[in-house]
Amino acid sequence: MAKRDYYEILGIPKNSSVDDIKKAYRKLALQYHPDRNPNNKEAEEKFKEATEAYEVLSDQQKRQRYDTYGHEGMRGGQDFHQYRDINDIFSTFGDIFGGSIFEEMFGGSSRRRGPKQTGEQGSDLRIRLKLSLEEISTGIEKKLKIKKWKTCSTCSGSGAKPGSSKSTCPHCNGAGEIRQVSRSMFGQFVNIAPCAYCGGTGQIIREKCVTCGGEGREQGETTIKMNVPAGVSEGNYMTLQGQGNAGKRGGPAGDVIVEFEELHHELFTRNGDDIIFNALVSFPEAALGTDLEVPTLSGKVRIKIDAGTMSGKMLRLKEKGIPRLNSYGKGDQLVRIQIWVPTKLNSREKELLKELLNGEHIAPTEEDRNKSKSFFDKMKNVFS
Repeated sequence: MAKRDYYEILGIPKNSSVDDIKKAYRKLALQYHPDRNPNNKEAEEKFKEATEAYEVLSDQQKRQRYDTYGHEGMRGGQDFHQYRDINDIFSTFGDIFGGSIFEEMFGGSSRRRGPKQTGEQGSDLRIRLKLSLEEISTGIEKKLKIKKWKTCSTCSGSGAKPGSSKSTCPHCNGAGEIRQVSRSMFGQFVNIAPCAYCGGTGQIIREKCVTCGGEGREQGETTIKMNVPAGVSEGNYMTLQGQGNAGKRGGPAGDVIVEFEELHHELFTRNGDDIIFNALVSFPEAALGTDLEVPTLSGKVRIKIDAGTMSGKMLRLKEKGIPRLNSYGKGDQLVRIQIWVPTKLNSREKELLKELLNGEHIAPTEEDRNKSKSFFDKMKNVFS
């Protein structure tokens, strides 16, 4: 199959300037890039075709030879660039792509290889921290004693015997990476991976530290202080960056992830930022009304129980609950009234209760029973 004219491929006239050639190729490369057209063979061919056309026409000598002899003039003399990977096509022509095609396509820069890493990254540690409602309601500073890998105290993390030196890795020649070459329709591809022999450092330890055996770290124990903010909940967590296991041979440390666990409270039940307290009152107190002392997370307070208070009624204590995490204000404390039914009665108490049974306003009417059922159904929906 005869090759198409390079000018036709780029959609430009033969007298086009170098800038016109760049603009035309840039437009086509963005349009047919494989990342924008996954599994599209036609787009891949057009992408490759446009790249070949641009490489010839953007070079003055190749363009002159092509203008004179056409495709025949390129045979045997073509010296097309061998690309490591797809993005290398664009790094080769960085003056028109600003360094990478990905900046244009995805609004960000492509990842560039930084300097060789000094060692292997340390792993993260995950711990659970138990907190009481009182601690959650105020926030608290905690000291965490953690067993972990620490930087070796003898070699300061290098892994080498003090006074000794390191040598260049013979496998990667100090590059810290190994390249594996493969070929595809786009040309030559190179897969780059950290050197397994030196761990990506480019150096080999000849005389290992006797304390850590060349790892640059040793087992130890440390105490970390952390401030727990008020209002955290079960399952919330905080990340203490760089406080985890030390990396091998001076590599960066991992993190400590602290997950919070809420302890069961004997008096209070948490409901979001509110807390619920069940207050027991006797039948006479509920019928006649009374003052009642109830606990809160910050001390005791007295509340008024109105005469005729029904069992299950909720009384609200404003802002006596849990602070709202990373916000202002607090939840409330809900005091749920429960009527105490005695299980042991003496003869006198039994006689009095029997007399009350005949009272006009002691036994509930059918209307009262229906109201009570409706009330408890609503309460069930609230706390279910």
